[in-house]
Amino acid sequence: MKTAIFSERAPRAIGPYSQAVKAGDWVFVSGQLPLDVAGAAMPASVAEQTEQCLHNAAAILGKVGLELKDVVKTTVFMTDLDQFAAMNEVYAKHFAAPFPARATVQVAALPKGASVEIEAVAFGKK
Repeated sequence: MKTAIFSERAPRAIGPYSQAVKAGDWVFVSGQLPLDVAGAAMPASVAEQTEQCLHNAAAILGKVGLELKDVVKTTVFMTDLDQFAAMNEVYAKHFAAPFPARATVQVAALPKGASVEIEAVAFGKK
C-alpha cells in the first residue's frame, strides 16, 4: 500500500507526481527544486539552491514525522559539477554520520532553470 504525502510547507509538484510517497516504513521524496513554498522564487547560488532543496525535503518528511536524519539515500542532480564543492559544503551541514548513501550526477538541464535538484529516500516508523 502506498500513500501520497503533501506538505503545505514545500512547493507543490509541478507535474503529475506526488511530493513524496510513503510505502510501509519507506518514504520516497520526489526531486526537490530550490523553489520557495509558493513555487515562484529561486535563489541564485548553488549553495542557496542546495539549502532550499534540503529545506523542502525536510518539510515534506516532517509531514510524516521524519527528519533529514532518517534519510538513507539521496540523489543530487547538478547542471555544473564544477560547483560540487559549494553544494557539498551546504549538504554536509544537514547530515551527520552515518551519512546517507548518495549519487551526484551532472545533467544538461533541470526544470525551471535550477542548478540543483535533490531527491531522497527515508526510512522510519512514525
